[in-house]
Parts: sequence; structure tokens; C-alpha cells
Amino acid sequence: MDYHEAANFLFDLRRFQVKPGTESVRELLAHLGDPHEDVRFVQVAGSNGKGSTAKMVESVLRESGLRVGLYTSPHFDDVRERIRVDGRKIPEKALCAFVEEAKPYLVEQAADGEPLTFFEVVTAMGIWQFGRVGVDVGVLEVGMGGKLDATSVVDPVASAVTNVSLEHTSVLGDTIEEIATKKAAVAPADTPLVTAATGEALDVIRREAGDVLTVGDGELETDVTAVSGGPVNHTESTVTVDGPDWHVESRIPLLGAYQATNAGVACALARQITDVDEETLARGLRNAHWPGRFEVMERDPLVVLDGAHNPDACAQLATTLDAFADEYEDLHLVFAAMHDKDHREMVDALPDADAVVTCKPNLSRAEDPEVLARVFEEAGVDDVHAGFSVAGSLAKVRENAAPDDCILITGSLFCVAEARTTWTRLEIPKRVRTLDDAEAMLHDSHVTEPGVWRMRGKAVHRSLKLHVERRQAQYLKEEMLSLGGECATSGLQTDGELSSVVLMGTLAQFNRLVDKLAGQPFGLDALRDDIRERLGIRVEATKRGYPWEDGTAVMGILNVTPDSFHDGGDFFDPQDAVEQAEAMIDAGVDIIDIGGESTRPGAEEVPVDDEIARVVPVIEAIADLDVHLSIDTRKAAVGRAALDAGADILNDVTGLADPEMRFLAAERDVPVIVMHSIDAPVIPDKEVEYDDVVEDVVDELAERVLLAEKAGIPRENVIVDPGIGFGKSKPENFELLGRLDEFDALGCPILVGHSHKSMFELVGQETGDNLEATVAATTVAVDRGADIVRVHDVAENVAAVRVAEAARSPKRFAEE
Repeated sequence: MDYHEAANFLFDLRRFQVKPGTESVRELLAHLGDPHEDVRFVQVAGSNGKGSTAKMVESVLRESGLRVGLYTSPHFDDVRERIRVDGRKIPEKALCAFVEEAKPYLVEQAADGEPLTFFEVVTAMGIWQFGRVGVDVGVLEVGMGGKLDATSVVDPVASAVTNVSLEHTSVLGDTIEEIATKKAAVAPADTPLVTAATGEALDVIRREAGDVLTVGDGELETDVTAVSGGPVNHTESTVTVDGPDWHVESRIPLLGAYQATNAGVACALARQITDVDEETLARGLRNAHWPGRFEVMERDPLVVLDGAHNPDACAQLATTLDAFADEYEDLHLVFAAMHDKDHREMVDALPDADAVVTCKPNLSRAEDPEVLARVFEEAGVDDVHAGFSVAGSLAKVRENAAPDDCILITGSLFCVAEARTTWTRLEIPKRVRTLDDAEAMLHDSHVTEPGVWRMRGKAVHRSLKLHVERRQAQYLKEEMLSLGGECATSGLQTDGELSSVVLMGTLAQFNRLVDKLAGQPFGLDALRDDIRERLGIRVEATKRGYPWEDGTAVMGILNVTPDSFHDGGDFFDPQDAVEQAEAMIDAGVDIIDIGGESTRPGAEEVPVDDEIARVVPVIEAIADLDVHLSIDTRKAAVGRAALDAGADILNDVTGLADPEMRFLAAERDVPVIVMHSIDAPVIPDKEVEYDDVVEDVVDELAERVLLAEKAGIPRENVIVDPGIGFGKSKPENFELLGRLDEFDALGCPILVGHSHKSMFELVGQETGDNLEATVAATTVAVDRGADIVRVHDVAENVAAVRVAEAARSPKRFAEE
């Protein structure tokens, strides 16, 4: 079964109405063999904040060393976002396997007049996946209520009700008592139910659940207090959490006082699951990145995305935005909502806006923008305009807003999801040399079999894969065909999700296409700029004097360690290290990467002070030489000491796992290398499931790059590293090398670290001693667009780089 067929089957289940109860899901899981019986589950219910809380719980448990599944809803662009294991989306092949196994049963149920809904089936798929891969804990965000929610098919070992307000009254009841009664049903059998509910809701929860652990902000007496210290920057706030015998102070990447309460609930839940110390709690909270919840995307003007979708959430949003009131003049509101929400109360709860544009996500449940505009007019807003698409409305507002204004996009997570693509959209250039290349590209874009056969011979010259809305895809197809180019679209039949489109044509045709997109609706005008940049059409590069800006730079590896896999101990003595650095410079190195901790399989962690003691003397000794210095570390404290000693670049093999690293790079305005890694140090023979290793790694790196940008690092200062050898098989490492040019989609310089790695066993070489293979891979990397190659043997690889560049541009070398 192809992915688009499996996904379309799931999407088609949306036609069935919400059906409270767990019996259908229970029977489906029984049909699948009850794969979840050995998994411990956590349920997080509540009217607001349950998604953020679930993410914090997941992050803390992962920091404690557990393998964790996370199930949330709704999704932004891709249904696979709902189901994650250790932060990674469920693979397409796993989704296909689930549908193949479940479909006959589901069809039979529908034929008998007992169809399962989309939410029920996707919930079952998440639970199935967690059992399939053997997670230690599965964290489930409750969809609606509790007692009759599909997630309640499990018997949780820990649960929470974040809070209770009037919501989904047609299903849950018209009163706080009725709604709280249903939510309290998630209470576990053997541990207290954790809750931040207050007043009548808390009284009901105590009555229904019996054993309750309460969380509050200190105004009332509770078992756990969680107090917000307010924002410390545009992406983080401080929180202090106190339990009966424990204390945590941390930053969290979520703004708003209510998120401190969510953090308190998350800490209490995590402590019920495992023995987690205060340092791990703090680190887990700080790494709990959760998009679309008061997410600051830009600062001039201030652009905020917040998925507030009911009156209570809108009121919390208004309070949070008030903390930034001194930072902006006028407030421009972009608003969309689903038709079943209380629009008037939401508008009354929102902050007063100077101008409002209403819009409609590409979703059948979305309310008409003119209806929403009328609500704002009746609320007394003078400047109200009914727009159409989210992307188009946002683009228009960005044109009109002054640098000292604020743009707030809210009303629905679906609205936020579409707006967020302005910053997250990827355009992936494809190298198509043979029919096999073309077939693989089209299959990966979920084009139907007839479409693949018809289009494969047309994928010539330039090919660009994009993820866009269906209406954007249709417009792009019509325009590209009108210009004589070609276009293939995904077979996915979506209702709001993004789908793939592959544009194929000459550079001249793309040039004319971007001109035709100017001023077009649905956000196509903004898409035009992205296509231009990706294909280098009338684009001037920003240069800051880095060695990789005018060709491929060679980074020499200098391991000041006793245990690195290739040269461990050779340069552990500082004087030997300095002599090696000088030899590298004589050989033509551009950057020297100095590391004091090995990430080879089985390597022991080096204490911060010991790592600093290893690297700083070497950096200080060579800081005045004519070469850029990079510090290879996963610890921000080591990075800071290295920069103080004279280093110029941060190289983080964990992809900013230490949350302080991104703020250090922003503070010092230095380049930071962000590597994709599953584990560092490497865990040998660990199986990692990819659908397409290149596109999966690009997708996962995209969020890390965005995280760096939101911390204040300009994109030209972010260097991406695919992480060859870190959580990839030998064939997958070669796939990354051969398709390196697709990482151009990230708009960042690209580093390749392949030197003497075990990947070369695939071609008959020995691990740790394969100079010839390393040099050959360097030439491939240069041909595929690498900006930096990280190697041990400088002289040989400098020669390889120059040969590859001369073959591409002999005139440049003749002129030099």
C-alpha cells in the first residue's frame, strides 16, 4: 500500500461524526493483538494546556533516559505529527503497515453500521505504534473530556487534569460540574490524579477521583506550587516549582504565567513515573519546545503565533501579550476560528487590536471570514477587513505593519499551522539524472503510479519539491504548465494538511514562474521569494568574511582527547596539539575544529572542567594564527570558555540539545554548527527507522534551525551537518552524501563530517584507516555542494577540494 492510499483512507474517516466511548477502540486494539499491554501510559486531560503539559512530561522523561512516545492533537501539516517516539514522527511505512492491518476490520465495521471515527483510529494507531516499537512510557493528550475519550482505552499509571472550563458543551455537558466529572475519569488506580483545577471543578475532581495532588501558583494552598518569573527573552520564561521535598528552578521555552502551572503539573507527573532528579526536571522543561503556543517568530515587527481557541485561552493570551506591551505600538490581529466556537466571547477576551484581518484556514470546519469580521465590528473594532486565506492575509498584514508594531495570529491551531509555514516551508532541490532518479523522486512525493509513469521522463533540468496547500499546488501546476514546464502533485486528498508538489523545468521557466506569482493570492507571493532563493534566481548572497563563502572550506580535526576513534591520544599533550595545528595551517586548512570529548561508541562523558582544561590551552596557543577556530562540544559552558579563549565557531554534535548553546551563539554573534544526531555518543547498532533518510533529516534539522533563529541567530550563522555516522546505517550515510545538495532547502551552509568513518566498510574499506575513501568522498561532497568538509588528513583533502572546484570552475583557478 502506498502512503497516499493509506493516508487518504484515514482522512476519509473524517466523514463520521464524533462518537464518545472507548469500546470501538478497545475492540480495534484487540483485533490488532493488544500491542499496548506492556506499555505504561500517562493521560493528560484538561480544557487548556494539555498539549503543552504532555510535551513537558515527554521531554522530562526522555531526559531521564526513557524511550517515550507522545500522542497529541491536532496536527499542523502532517498527520504523522500526532504520533512521535523520542521526538520523531511515526514513519510513513509504519502508518502504511497499520492501515494494511486495520483496514479490513474497519471496512467490516463500517459495513455493519458501526464505523470508527478518524480520531478513534489515529488514537489506536498511536497506541499500536508505541507497543510496536517498545516505548517505556506513552504520553497521551486526551482529545475531549476524559471518560468517553478514545485515549481512555488504556489504564494509565499517572494522569492529570490541567484545568476545567466550559468547552464542547454539546458533548461534555453545559456545566463545570458535568465537564469536570468526565475529565476526572482519567484518574489512575494507584497514584494521585494531578490537577491544577480550582473552585467548583476541583471539588468535583476530589469527589470523583478521591486521591488528588494539587498544583497552583501559590495564591491557594496546594501540594505543589509553580510560579512564573516572567519572560527573560522572546522565547523563554522562568519558572520555580516546589513540591513537598523537591525544588526546581528552570527556564521553559513557553511564555505565559499559565505555562508555569503546566510545568508544575508535568513535574508532578514525571515524578510519579520514574525517579527523576531536580537537574533532569529542569533540563527536560527547558527542552520542551511546543510550536504555536505564544511562539515569537520575528521581532521587527513582533510576530506572535498562538493557538488560543476558546475564551479562556484567549484571556490567557491577552495576559501574556501584556508583558510585551512596551515593545510595540499598534496591534495587528490575524484571526480565524472554527464554526463551533464561541466567537463573541473569544473576541471579548482577546487584547484590543488596532486592526483586524479575519481569514479562513483551508479546512471545511472553518468559519466564514465575513462572519468573524462582523463579530469584531460589533465588539467596537473600527479597522476590520475580511480576508481569505491565512497565508495571504498574513502577507498583507506584514506589508502594512511598521517595525515597531505587533502582529498576532490566533483563534485556532489550524490558523497558526498555516501561518507557521511562512517560516517552516521547505523547497527541496532534486538532482535527476536518470529515469530511476525521477521515479524515486515522484514516489517520495506520493504521486500516484499512473502519474509517476507519465511524468518520469519529464523530470528534466531543474526539479524542486515543495510542501504546500492543495490550492497553492493547483495554481503552481497551472502556471508551470502554461510556461511549458511540468508539474506532478501528490495523490493525498487532504483537508488542511500540506501535500507535495514537484515542479520541473528549465531555469528560464522557473524565472518566469516567480514573476507570475507576484501579487497572487493564497500566500503565493511569499512562496515566490522562497523559490527564487532556493534556485538562486536574482539573489545576492550576504557575506560576512567566512572561509566557506567563496568555495568549500576544509576543517581540520584536532582531538585533544585520549580516546577518539581515529587519532585518540596523538595530540592529547597541548604541545603536540599546537604543532599539529601549525602543520594543518601549512597544509592549507581553513578551520581547525578542537574537541576535548569523544563521541565514539561507548565514550565516557567528560566533566565540564576537565573538557575546558583540555581545549582552552590549545585554543589560547593558536588563537593568533591565520585560521578560524571551532570548538567541538555539546556543552554551552565549554563553548563559552572556548570563545573567551579565542575560538570563532561553535560545533554542536547534539543539534542544540543544551538549550543554552543557541543563546550563547546569538550573544556572541558567532556561527554555530547544528548536527543531526540520534545519540551522542553513538550507540552502536541502534536501529533508527527512516522513510527517506535525506528528507527526514532535512525535516528534523529544519525545526532546529528555526529554534536557532528564534534565539536571535541569523540564518547565515547556522551551519547544518547531516550527521553522517550518527544514527544512520552505512547505506543511509552514502545516501546523505550523494544527495547532499537537497540540504540547500534549509538555506544554510552545509558541513560534511565523513573522515575515516565506518560507512566505508560498505565499499570494502576498514574503519578508522581509509584515507583513500575519505578523499574520494570529499570530492563527491564538493560536487554536491558542501560548504565545509571536516577531515583528519588536511593536505590530501585540501588537494581533493581544489581538484573538484577546478573541475567545476577552471577559469577561476587560472585567474588566481
